[in-house]
Amino acid sequence: MPRRLQPRGAGTKGPPAASAAASEAASRPHPSGDPAASARPLLRWDEVPDDFVECFILSGYRRLPCTAQECLASVLKPTNETLNFWTHFIPLLLFLSKFCRLFFLSGRDVPFHHPWLLPLWCYASGVLLTFAMSCTAHVFSCLSLRLRAAFFYLDYASISYYGFGSTVAYYYYLLPGLSLLDARVMTPYVQQRLGWHVDCTRLIAAYRALVLPVAFVLAVACTVACCKSRTDWCSYPFALRTFVFIMPLSMACPIMLESWLFDLRGENPTLFVHFYRRYFWLVVAAFFNVSKIPERIHPGLFDIIGHSHQLFHIFTFLSIYDQVYYVEEGLRQFLKAPPAAPTFSGTVGYMLLLVLCLGLVIKKFLNNSEFCSKK
Repeated sequence: MPRRLQPRGAGTKGPPAASAAASEAASRPHPSGDPAASARPLLRWDEVPDDFVECFILSGYRRLPCTAQECLASVLKPTNETLNFWTHFIPLLLFLSKFCRLFFLSGRDVPFHHPWLLPLWCYASGVLLTFAMSCTAHVFSCLSLRLRAAFFYLDYASISYYGFGSTVAYYYYLLPGLSLLDARVMTPYVQQRLGWHVDCTRLIAAYRALVLPVAFVLAVACTVACCKSRTDWCSYPFALRTFVFIMPLSMACPIMLESWLFDLRGENPTLFVHFYRRYFWLVVAAFFNVSKIPERIHPGLFDIIGHSHQLFHIFTFLSIYDQVYYVEEGLRQFLKAPPAAPTFSGTVGYMLLLVLCLGLVIKKFLNNSEFCSKK
């Protein structure tokens, strides 16, 4: 198997002569008005720079560099990035329609700018941004190697932003309804089941105070780790990225514990079913992202249609679809008897601070050429 078809970092360093020549040729700009430029055939893995090659994908590569116009035109041509774009662009339109109905056409007495909807705005912005940024990264990844790195750094940051936005929605709409986080329920439960005479009030209060700060730190740390995964020291970048993006999902552990300790299926069947189905889709998505199946089994057969990244996109969409469903249900329950009005600083303020921190992280990595190497 050629070196570049192995997992990144698994082989020796140094591109083959043909790849080096292709890299040198790709680095030279071409006249944007060249009528033959857009008609050039797609390239094979040994005709593009090393940093442009995907594991087990042999053909369907666009020329590097392309113009922005050529990048946009490529979404209607059969390349190995075409379905990567469409498997997130179509969900982006679906979620945009969904959130427009939630905010503006739901028929609630609460207007779209009401403080009670601030967590939903945070969550919606995270969902839409992560799909929009993924579309942008896959379309414009062949502008140049540096811009390719920049777009995928932004892609990683948008996923972290979405993860934190999900935690904000959980914090206000879902966690207050859990028996697990009600000291009046948990204290007698612990005493009855374990025989511990412990007042859970302080423990639960401490947890509530730490949820958002911990999720904030995890979002920044995950972005740093994913940006670092583009360097040569990382032998298994896809496994690392999958692992670090699972970390923010730990903020949903109280819901899982609720289903084990209390009758969540009977008390809130919507949350129970969609919550576990969401995590099933996430496990399937992670499997494809790490295993590189099916292209690992038959390199070249799934270059255009059916490779693992496309399947990863599809199952990621299904997981977020289920999440939107139970977040919406949590909002309905919240509006019936809101325990406390969300504050601007505790919702949008947090998100703006996160944007600033993630921007600084991306700027740092872009200023270091060592980190502008891999997808």
